[in-house]
Amino acid sequence: MGKKLMLFYLLSFVNFGCAQMDETSINGVSFVASPDSLQQIQIPPIKEIHANYAAIMPFGFIRTLDHPEIIFDTDRQWFGETSAGASQYIELLHKDGIEVMMKPQIWIWRGEFTGNLKMNSEEDWIQLENEYRNFILTYAKLAEATQVKVFCIGTELEQFVMQRPTYWKHLIAEIKKVYSGKLTYAANWDEYKRVPFWDQLDYIGVDAYFPISEAKTPSVEESKAGWKPWKEELKTVSEKFDKPILFTEYGYRSVDFAGKEPWDSNHELPSINFEAQTNLLEGLYQEIWNEPWFAGGFIWKWFIAHGKVGGEKDNQFTPQNKPAQQSVKRAYKN
Repeated sequence: MGKKLMLFYLLSFVNFGCAQMDETSINGVSFVASPDSLQQIQIPPIKEIHANYAAIMPFGFIRTLDHPEIIFDTDRQWFGETSAGASQYIELLHKDGIEVMMKPQIWIWRGEFTGNLKMNSEEDWIQLENEYRNFILTYAKLAEATQVKVFCIGTELEQFVMQRPTYWKHLIAEIKKVYSGKLTYAANWDEYKRVPFWDQLDYIGVDAYFPISEAKTPSVEESKAGWKPWKEELKTVSEKFDKPILFTEYGYRSVDFAGKEPWDSNHELPSINFEAQTNLLEGLYQEIWNEPWFAGGFIWKWFIAHGKVGGEKDNQFTPQNKPAQQSVKRAYKN
């Protein structure tokens, strides 16, 4: 009897261990599309920071905030923005043991905020719905064909989602007919609580540009303190829907006041502040990353040409070749 009981506990432990391994944190990079194909030599820098996921982002283009036509998968786009490019990136990443979240995105002319995409007539809404269905199902089918683990059904489309909730529920059902992996939606940090279809998805996706600190150079402790109210809010939403939180995007620029409005991508900001970027990331990792309701995230951004980006003169989001890269590496390793 004792031997049988011991064997039962041993098998239970093994099964529990396997379950824990299946729930490994998603330590991801947001892989920026390039005009060129991905080369094997460009993979080691991703593995060097212990990233186990990459977000691949093919693009569709819209002329204005009230225009319903979506142009995508054309010869005029960069290779990495197309189906062929996404497929090539995925194949090479998979070959090197890096899983993928496919995250098709909309770009509106002059960089208008996609959350404000809103039609002026029922006719235009219907056309937009048909155009978006064609766009997203194209990539859902590609995600299934390439065995992508996670598929993101949209990014920061607040008005589209709020104005047409029935459409989105039907669209998710259509996606599930052609794609069998995990699903999420990338809601903006101030949108995610109002998304009406979390119950149909596997992860609550958040583009996590929460305002954290108004200090010029916040310390790690200030960053952690700034995360505490958002942490409670995220936990509450996760428990409400019984779904894990996934940061579909997160990150900070290497500028002064980087935690005040982390979504600000204004290229005219002149300052360079590596300490602010590093401390804000450290605060996020220490305060959020190991929470049981948190699935992981994808840092914004990671470029293919690692040796030519980031560095001492760059004040944009990428951590590449900056002190922040070591923070990402330590967090992802642990």
